[in-house]
Amino acid sequence: MVMFPDALPSRGGRRLLLKGLVAALALGASSPLAVAQNTKVPVEELMAPEALPDIVQGKADAPVTIIEYASMTCTHCAAFHTETYPALLKNYIDTGKVKFILREFPLDPLATAGFMLARCEGADKRTAVVDLLFSQQKNWAFIDKPLDGLQTVLKVTGLSQQSFEACLKDQKLFDQIMEIRDRGSQKFGVNATPTFYVNGLKVSGEQTPDSMAKIIDPLLPK
Repeated sequence: MVMFPDALPSRGGRRLLLKGLVAALALGASSPLAVAQNTKVPVEELMAPEALPDIVQGKADAPVTIIEYASMTCTHCAAFHTETYPALLKNYIDTGKVKFILREFPLDPLATAGFMLARCEGADKRTAVVDLLFSQQKNWAFIDKPLDGLQTVLKVTGLSQQSFEACLKDQKLFDQIMEIRDRGSQKFGVNATPTFYVNGLKVSGEQTPDSMAKIIDPLLPK
């Protein structure tokens, strides 16, 4: 699990952060620390409209709702999405048992850039781009020139260099992603990634297929 820094930048500070975003892309993720906090948040509060529309996977009326707060540079998030998420998709999301939402909770400028680029690809491609960036994380997040790595990885999606550069300069999109992160931290107490809310129950840390099944199965209709 990767921890979130306590201090949040002001809106003016965010503009300065955006201006320095590309220059700061050499930054890596924070060191992982373990925290477990099992608390309950009303689902209706979790599902209130965000600064950017949620990308929902699964049936709208699925009995279980899972919201994940993740960071693109978080190795534990990448491990979940490459090792556990496929089983979650096959056994629960595609079968109509779970509705799954991933929300942006970037822990550093590089993670913010990854999320911005995923959004710029369009709502219909955002999930696939997030999956791609997680699966290829070592090829862009932890190299000397991460900007070049991001461009190389995203070539397969058809994103042009012009669109790539324009996306990373999009002040409105940057602010919207920061608002999602800030709300997760301030409203719901998210302080590490990955953090999951399963029908409102907060579950912190990387989860295995078995651990997810143990949380989900008791919530399904008998």
